[in-house]
Amino acid sequence: MKAIVYEEYGGPEVLRLKETEEPHPGPGQVRLKVMAAAVNPLDYKIRSGWMPQMGPASFPAIPGGEAAGVVDEVGDGVTDVSVGDEVLGWTDTGAYAPYALATDVAPKPAGLDWETAAALPVAAETSARVLDLLGLKEGETLLLHGAAGAVGGVGVQLAVARGATVIGTASPANHDYLRSLGAIPVAYGQGLADRVRAVAPKGVDAVYDAAGQGALPVSIELRGGTTDRVVTIADPAAADLGVTFSAGGGGRRLEAIADYARLAAEGRLRVPVVRSFPLADAAEAHVRSETGHSRGKLILRP
Repeated sequence: MKAIVYEEYGGPEVLRLKETEEPHPGPGQVRLKVMAAAVNPLDYKIRSGWMPQMGPASFPAIPGGEAAGVVDEVGDGVTDVSVGDEVLGWTDTGAYAPYALATDVAPKPAGLDWETAAALPVAAETSARVLDLLGLKEGETLLLHGAAGAVGGVGVQLAVARGATVIGTASPANHDYLRSLGAIPVAYGQGLADRVRAVAPKGVDAVYDAAGQGALPVSIELRGGTTDRVVTIADPAAADLGVTFSAGGGGRRLEAIADYARLAAEGRLRVPVVRSFPLADAAEAHVRSETGHSRGKLILRP
């Protein structure tokens, strides 16, 4: 098969479409015929060598961890998934390929398109995990940085569904979009604390940073000087400031992902896809991802 591989750490130019061997499932795994693969910021961070602890065990490596596809082979011991099932979830061998192995998958509803299905698992699992970590409850106020991004947008919707008031930071061009999700938009940048206080004079109960753009100091200020109930998924300065960095890895809640997929299929959870690229254009997709300004997910189609 022809897959996207990289043989060294570096910029987008290290991604190349090359002939590789087709994988076959081991015990507990299934093989997917990949219909759509999502591009996540984590992908370029790993490709760049910024996160060696999460990097490939060896080169060449196939990037990507999030995909949707059709099960076409089943390994020993798999009893809850069958050949022909349409699923979404996380791959074990890299998603930027026509075929990928997976252990953690959830059923894809018939009414959910492939691109949205591929875009959903990481955004939904991440935001649900962070909101649980924050202990967000009905009637509280959440400040969410990067609210117009793919993960942040899902976070807004899940927080609103819990009965919280959500203040979302984004560029003014995305404010109408945030209002449509149920958030109160504010512009990020200088003067952010005053703008947040203007719409939340009683303060904020929790902060979810999905942007990683240096907003943790002002977040701590808005929490009254405490790091309690401030969580980031993107800012490497977290440890220096005493803020919790949530990177996942604690077990994937596949039943919850299946529920979110049903909500998305029914139009009750929006997971916008901003652009779809052919697999061969993975490097271009990474360039777009690294700008950090995409309102929705970027997708590759093998």
